[in-house]
Amino acid sequence: MTKRRPAIVVLAVGLGSRFRGRGSHPGGQPGADTLLARTLRHAIATQLPVVVVATPALAPVAHKFVAARDVVTLPERDANGRPLPVGMGHAIVAGVGATGDADGWLILPADMPEVQPATLVAVARGLEQYPVCYAQHRGIQGDPVGFGTELFSELMALQGDGGTRRLVARYAAQPIDVDDPGIHAGAAPAEAARLGR
Repeated sequence: MTKRRPAIVVLAVGLGSRFRGRGSHPGGQPGADTLLARTLRHAIATQLPVVVVATPALAPVAHKFVAARDVVTLPERDANGRPLPVGMGHAIVAGVGATGDADGWLILPADMPEVQPATLVAVARGLEQYPVCYAQHRGIQGDPVGFGTELFSELMALQGDGGTRRLVARYAAQPIDVDDPGIHAGAAPAEAARLGR
């Protein structure tokens, strides 16, 4: 395993385009794994700390896999019923803030169920040498992206649907070569139905 213990922040939120049909099972089979469930199984298999940032609709799925303290539920509306921001930037802030004592963070979208545990561990090990690194397969960047503790303040300043691309470019992120095509496999429309139960 790694000397450092970065946390894996699984993002099960967003504006909805990647999460349509979240009540469906893969292939219509009751009891079959969802995208979120498969992503969480792979994250947990690394034995690294895992925190899930979820919408209220997806939090119950996360609770089946991780302790309640490790699920951050982002409300979708304020006390007056007005929509609250639930973009990736806000989700990253919530996840990093909940694990502020971690030795860094691996940011992993919940709809990346093919990312293998060995890939997550490889990126975690990359943080022992680099402040920012990412998984790369055949020369193409994928998920997860890892951030060292020195980027805590910048991660906590993210807003809206702005993710981490700016930080990856600004800090000359280092690729970590992996033999895992799953790092490129965000949920296609047919797969998006598999995220939640």
